Amino acid sequence: MSRGDREAFLHEARVGVLGVTDGRGDRAPLLVPVWYSYEPGGDVLVQTGRSSLKAKLIRESGRFSLCAQHETPPYRYVSVEGPVVAVDDPLDAADFEALARRYLDPTTAEKYLAANRAQLAEDVAFRMRPQHWRTADFAAFAENFG
Repeated sequence: MSRGDREAFLHEARVGVLGVTDGRGDRAPLLVPVWYSYEPGGDVLVQTGRSSLKAKLIRESGRFSLCAQHETPPYRYVSVEGPVVAVDDPLDAADFEALARRYLDPTTAEKYLAANRAQLAEDVAFRMRPQHWRTADFAAFAENFG
């Protein structure tokens, strides 16, 4: 994918899979689905509980990766990896609201926000600067077999 294509793809509302090194013995990296936000040219933002394993491992490693995919043919994905450049603690209420509205319809978002206001005191946001990109778009490949 071109730079513009990969940034536009990552900007779309998709559930991402966050990956972070797990240094607890001989463990594989921690991989968990997350909501995220990304504006082209900017940082990837993810939120999580301040005392969660995910937050602990991100703080320890100082970096994480995120993979987002299109799950139906033709398959596409974008994976980014880079350093944490900021930790928002406490969580910014505007970011919390924007993330809910990114993933939920307006009515459900309102209910989610009302029911989960406590997360503003319990969550933190990590901002990662994309440093390494991996992408694939199998549309052209699929055309050869259509």
